Amino acid sequence: MAESKLDPRLTPARPDLAAKHLEGKVTAARFVEGIEFEVFDPVVPVRREPSHDAALDTEALKGERVMVYDRDAEGWAWGQLKADGYVGWIPDIALVQPRTTPTHKVTALRTFAFPGPSIKLPPVESLPLGARIEVVKIDGTFAITSQRHYLPVHHVAPLDTTEADFVAVAERFAGTPYLWGGRTSLGIDCSGLVQTSLRSAGITSPRDSDMQEAALGTVLPPSQWHDLKRGDLIFWKGHVAIVRDSTTIVHANAHHMATAIEPTQAAITRIKAAGSEVTSIRRLS
Repeated sequence: MAESKLDPRLTPARPDLAAKHLEGKVTAARFVEGIEFEVFDPVVPVRREPSHDAALDTEALKGERVMVYDRDAEGWAWGQLKADGYVGWIPDIALVQPRTTPTHKVTALRTFAFPGPSIKLPPVESLPLGARIEVVKIDGTFAITSQRHYLPVHHVAPLDTTEADFVAVAERFAGTPYLWGGRTSLGIDCSGLVQTSLRSAGITSPRDSDMQEAALGTVLPPSQWHDLKRGDLIFWKGHVAIVRDSTTIVHANAHHMATAIEPTQAAITRIKAAGSEVTSIRRLS
């Protein structure tokens, strides 16, 4: 049986329960069909266990879809994010039966949703880059959603809109606090920065740095490491950075506890001194 090769982060399977489509591939007491839910809250934690004290593995954003396979009596739902396949526990209260058909996404690092057509009104929620919304009308300077929320029209764009330079998106996060599992301008981690920036440019990326190292681009031979180009990705065990130019990188890191722009060689030297060598450098194109 191939189950030992399946990544638990991407496989909705537990000893007691697994997704129906995995029957014959994994061992579980029972198999269930998933039910699709919509993320209703602006940002929702995806945790390793059904507890507010459990590790934050990633976050789900408003409008994203989740296939839910289990819901417990304590208010937690266990499922798989449809966007990147990540599996985890989500607060049940943050999920609803699908009620919107997203047409637009937030393109600002963060924006406010107002209850009416005035920026002087108290916002009803704050939405992060990448949140998906259903816009039913454009009225002057506002995009009006199916929830009757008013968002600044310059902060949203149709879903198929892509950024020309994913590195420029990453640079906009400079100064954002470091948060393990984070995906937004309130807190982001190294692989979250890569995934979020690439997604803004229309490029699909796995969630974690080891997944990204295995899936993105092509390996750059060490003989070419002296000639880095904008958009190259530098990997260490458990860490990834984005090359800005021949001498600098941008990365979310625990040393600065923030997304920082710094000299490439200084970062490599510091991380090596902490016990980690560069494992690969990958070029996306």
